[in-house]
This record gives sequence, C-alpha cells and structure tokens, in this order.
Amino acid sequence: MLGNKSKDNPLEIIIILNFSYVSYGLYLLKMKQHLYKNSIRFIIISLSFSIVVLILYNTYDFFQKFKQEERQKMTLLAEAYQQFNSAGLDDDITLSSRIISGNTSIPMIVTDANDSILLNQNLDSIKVHKSGYLKAQLALMKSQNKPIEISYQKENFNFTQFVYYRDTDLLTKLKYYPLALVFILVLFGIISYLVFVSSKMAEQNKLWVGMAKETAHQIGTPLSSLLGWIALLKEQNTDKNTIAELEKDVNRLSVIANRFSNIGSIPKLQKTNLVEELKSIEHYFTPRISKKISLNVQFKPDEIYYVNLNPQLFSWVIENLIKNAVDAIQANGAINISIKKKSKRVFISVFDTGKGLAKNNFKTIFKPGFTTKKRGWGLGLSLAKRIIADYHHGKIYVQKSEIGIGTTFVIELPILA
Repeated sequence: MLGNKSKDNPLEIIIILNFSYVSYGLYLLKMKQHLYKNSIRFIIISLSFSIVVLILYNTYDFFQKFKQEERQKMTLLAEAYQQFNSAGLDDDITLSSRIISGNTSIPMIVTDANDSILLNQNLDSIKVHKSGYLKAQLALMKSQNKPIEISYQKENFNFTQFVYYRDTDLLTKLKYYPLALVFILVLFGIISYLVFVSSKMAEQNKLWVGMAKETAHQIGTPLSSLLGWIALLKEQNTDKNTIAELEKDVNRLSVIANRFSNIGSIPKLQKTNLVEELKSIEHYFTPRISKKISLNVQFKPDEIYYVNLNPQLFSWVIENLIKNAVDAIQANGAINISIKKKSKRVFISVFDTGKGLAKNNFKTIFKPGFTTKKRGWGLGLSLAKRIIADYHHGKIYVQKSEIGIGTTFVIELPILA
C-alpha cells in the first residue's frame, strides 16, 4: 500500500495475509490440475505426431517400392518388345504379344536413336493427335525415368530403340499423398497449438476469477466488522475527522471488494464525466501517498469529456498506474495526469518521474506474471489492459520511457458526442 498512513494499518495486514494464503492455496491446486491436463495433452499430441510420421515413412517406402516394380515391369516389357521386333516368321511371339498388350496402365513412348517417336501406349487417345502433345509427354517421361535401351538385329540390320515411360496416375497421386499428409500435419500442429494456447488462457482466466471472488469473500467479513466498529466510535463521540477518514477507507475497501466480486462478468458502462472521475481519484490518493510525491490532474476549467465507463474498473486502472508510479519514483517526484482530445477519442496520459523502463519491456509489462518489483504477481497491468481493451473498447500502452527520467502511459477511449 501507499504512503505512511497505511503502513501500520492492522486491517490491511489482515486482508493482505488472507488474500495471500487463500490465493496461494488456490494457485497450487489449479497448477496441479493444469500440469496434469498439460501432460495428457502432450502425450496425445506426441502420439498423433508419431502416427503421422510413421504414415509418412510407410507411404514413402511404399512409393519407392511401387516405382521399382514399375521399372521392372517396363524392363520386362522392353524385352518383350525387343523379342517381338527381332522375331522371325517361324518364331513364337505369343508371350511377347501378351506382355505388350498386358500393359494397360503405364504410359510409354518408343523412339529410335534419332528421338523420332515410333510408338505410344496408354496416352490420351484424343490428345495424341494434337500437335506437340507427344513431344511434351516425351519430355515429361525423360524427366521422370531413365529410358530402357533396346538393341536387336533383323535382316542383317542393327536397330537401337529406347522405351520411355512415366509414372502411372496412381503413382502420381501417391507421390503427392505425403505432401497432403505434411500439410495435414502442419494444420494439425497449428490447430493443436491454438487450442492449447486458448485452453491455457481460459484456465488462467478461470484461476484469476476464482481467486478474485474468493478474495472479495474474504474481505467481506472484516469489512462488516469495521462498519460496526465505526458505528460504535460514533456513539463514543470519537473525533469526527478520524471517523470520516475511516469511513473513506472502509468505502474504498467496499469498492475493492465489489471489483473483485465482479471479475469474470461483463461490466455495465455508464456515461461518465472523465474529468470529475480523475479528480475524485486524485482527491483520494493525494493524502495517502508520500508528501514527497506530487499528484496532479491537469485540465482546463472548461474541459468536459463524457465517455462510457465502469467507474469502479476504470478507477482500478488509474490507481494501478499511480501505485506503479509511486513504486518507480521511490523518493521525490511527480505524477501528472493530463487529458487531450483528438478526433473522436480522448487520450489520458499518466506521466511519472520514476526510474523508467527499458524499451524491450514496453509490451512485455502487460503480460500476466511479468513484474519489475521484488514482490508482486505481475497482474496489475495485465488486468488494466483487459479492462481498457475488452470492456471499454480502448487502448493502453507505454508512449515513451527513459531510464532515470520517467515513463508515460497513455489510455485511449472513445469519446461520446
């Protein structure tokens, strides 16, 4: 807490201890559940990837074997073709003819030594009559497989021919099958990652909501007792200023309890005078921070900006920025809050003369768990970003910061006409 006034306040010590013990217990329980669920997910994802990898390997192995078998078939076909061409009138060519005619799937072209096409088989019967089709197919076959050379003698003449062939349609489809599997694997990985991240975020949100509601419940008990003690002090004619200050703090605790209890539900926004809201926060915090730190809300007397706000949550954001600024200043310094309108948006700048931030932390500080303090859970700015972005449709960011000079946070909100 801030300032010297709250340093020895037993109520705050009790609340902080209750919050710490309950929150830590819930945190450990949720973390065990989270680790167990993560282990199950990791096993399932690992098994899925292993299965896909095995399918890819087996498909590749089958593809190579199938391709080798086609090569053997074409070698046998070439031999049959060679025997058929070199056979005499009395030679039996029945087997050769059956082998040649039995090829009904492998597209092939036979050429002479000069690359002139002599024969084609299993190509498109209509396209073969079109100019350039056979040459294009021949070029494709040359790119896919080595030709099978045929040499034979007939009527004292030596002939050399070449049998070219390409992959069957089945083998072509099989060739692209691993690519499809890789695509499915990548897609599966992306989906698994997104599901994992969203699930993790949902679990974290559920954890924080549960902790917040439990904290609100824990605060409620001593808060009711304090109201009774204040009523008793009034009856004993205790100093009115003391009672007034106590009532302010009790009311503040009531506001904090309501904030925690409403976490997880959609807050109601209402038309609010932004300047008055900021001045109210200034009036509360000024006597509760060190006198060595000045807190000023700077605005022109005629400035009135209306925005849709949930005052309790919005004041939480500003208070968080003020508390962080006080921690960053550590000694003498200033916190200045200014308002500027541009187009249909209003810009709230919170500047402090603290120790500053490194540039690489400008975005990191809004992530849950990140903190530059020795103590703290790193939730304040993460919740602030959620309140401004998700609930108020605005933005919060570090506009600038220099080590040893200070930091400026900016909140952007849509302004009402």
